[in-house]
Amino acid sequence: MFSVSWFSVLLSLLLFRGVLSAPTCELKARSVDAVPPSKRAVPSGPRFVIYSDKWVSGLTGPPPVSEIQGYNVFALSFLLTSGPADKALEWTQLSASDRSTVKSQYSSAGISLIVSAFGSTDAPTSSGANPTSTANTMAAWVKEFDLDGIDVDYEDFNAMDKGDGSAESWLATFTQQLRTQLPQGQFILSHAPVAPWFTVNNLFAAGAYLKVDQTVGSLIDWYNVQFYNQGTTEYTTCDNLLNTAGGDWPGSALFEIASAGVDLNKLVIGKPGLSAGDANNGYIDPSTLAGCVEQAKSKGWDAGVMVWEFPDAAASWIQTVRSQAFPE
Repeated sequence: MFSVSWFSVLLSLLLFRGVLSAPTCELKARSVDAVPPSKRAVPSGPRFVIYSDKWVSGLTGPPPVSEIQGYNVFALSFLLTSGPADKALEWTQLSASDRSTVKSQYSSAGISLIVSAFGSTDAPTSSGANPTSTANTMAAWVKEFDLDGIDVDYEDFNAMDKGDGSAESWLATFTQQLRTQLPQGQFILSHAPVAPWFTVNNLFAAGAYLKVDQTVGSLIDWYNVQFYNQGTTEYTTCDNLLNTAGGDWPGSALFEIASAGVDLNKLVIGKPGLSAGDANNGYIDPSTLAGCVEQAKSKGWDAGVMVWEFPDAAASWIQTVRSQAFPE
């Protein structure tokens, strides 16, 4: 994913292979003993997920539900190892009463409100973050601020590219510990890997997300797969998005990933909302993407669609993308 953080104009000049985020403050564990347990709605599918990291004039926190009609999951980005940033930070700046009002409105509209962790500027494995304590602290933050779950947008490419298993092991421990604190069926726990991490490739000798899925996939509700930022022509047609990726990352198309053993209906198709600014490449216009989604559904897929990011994609974007396969 790619975005412009409002914390630093300089960050807008940097290109990343994934989401853009910026540390803002130290994240400290907080007691959640006073938070009463409550069951959280976890959409069973299809999931229509939209991320929000971009500063929007006049808006603190999530937008009115009318602006994201057609989605059922809204991800505040990002919760970093150093603390909440951007839209996650804005959520904390609302009063408890305002947060309660927003949550009620979103719940009534059938939209789960979650936080996304890490992003492209946070490299927890490479920086030596402890996966267990990081999971405990982030889960406590989710509970304290009354969210419906967490999305793990792990983009520590240096750790994964080592191929020594450190990234896979870190992710497995982190996911297992999150689940001890955020029980399945009550809280959303999704991951947002780049599509090539699901391939058999010498670069990922330890297995990348195929290994993660084999180890802790049963604990993960779904994957918001980033089918973009991985080459100039990858994932730009229905065929190389769904059937045969080719190019730099053979084996990473939707149905190729499923053939490698990943549950097809956990593979949410992720795309940028704009042809420029939201990603370096991988864009498909909404009308064409709607046809791709319909093709996938006709072949037994039912996972849903993710987009980076609000407000570049909003209600009209998802309504177009859903129009052929999942009309409202």
